[in-house]
Amino acid sequence: MVVREAVPGDYPAVAAFTADTWEGGDYIPDVFPRWMESDDPDTRTFVAVDTTESPPGPAAVDAVDPADVEAVADDRAVGICQAVGLSEHEGWMQAMRVDPEYRGRRLSRALNDAGFHWLHETGRRVARNMVFSWNTGGLGASRVNGFDPGTEFRWVQPEPDADATARTDAASEIDADPDAAWSFWTDAATRDALDGLALDDTESWALSALTRERLRTVAADDRLLTVSSPDGGIGGFSFRVRTSEREDDDGETQVRGEYGVAAWDGAESCDALLAAISRDAAAVGADTTRVLIPESVDWVSDTALAGADIGDEPDFVMRADLTERHWE
Repeated sequence: MVVREAVPGDYPAVAAFTADTWEGGDYIPDVFPRWMESDDPDTRTFVAVDTTESPPGPAAVDAVDPADVEAVADDRAVGICQAVGLSEHEGWMQAMRVDPEYRGRRLSRALNDAGFHWLHETGRRVARNMVFSWNTGGLGASRVNGFDPGTEFRWVQPEPDADATARTDAASEIDADPDAAWSFWTDAATRDALDGLALDDTESWALSALTRERLRTVAADDRLLTVSSPDGGIGGFSFRVRTSEREDDDGETQVRGEYGVAAWDGAESCDALLAAISRDAAAVGADTTRVLIPESVDWVSDTALAGADIGDEPDFVMRADLTERHWE
């Protein structure tokens, strides 16, 4: 068994062992060809391969269109993960999968080490990943592979509504000021709870450090939302990271507005902020939203009081200090 960088010819093998990862399917068979076409210098995809086995042919894998495969690899990919550089010092590990036939052989550790090594060599000193809170196997594997507990968050989904209003007029939307938002963030309990993280600009399921520069960028693009406090001044903020398209359970394409974080101080400001997000989402044609908030009874209950839909379960972010690891 060896670990190497993935090549296009690994597609049939990767699709074969990832197609049924979850009950509703897995995204990897769809995105793997695009990963191989990309020349992004900040991304590396690694596979663990069995050098004694040949990969399946494209025609033998339901998830693969044979026309998309020019030639298969010489060995069989039986594990995969991807390392992404989010900033000069931050890395993200994702898409960890191991063929069920090969589990229990420490392949996830080997794949993680390959990603950690590459991130360290490119200047990153912290790596993070995300694990669904119900995925106890993934949590245990993350700890074994060098990750420590980081933070937890939950998605909330205020409905897009051009006419959305808060329950009271104690707080309201105010002119977006990125420096005021940054000042609020540096002293916010939300920042402490989230370790300073927010949804990343480029990776849709990744979190990275929120900076003043990011707030200034989103403000310049008219994507920063700020609300007042009942006592005056700023009471909270959020920002739209992107809009994305996805299929719902009926196969219909929906536009989703994604908001990097929602930070507020007090239920009144939460109410005003979620109403502002609803109006903003409607303005960009979103059908749904997802907004990142810390996982705590304080923030979740404020959101419930405001009447927004709340995700069923939290998600966990793990972190690995790459300065504490050494590689040959």
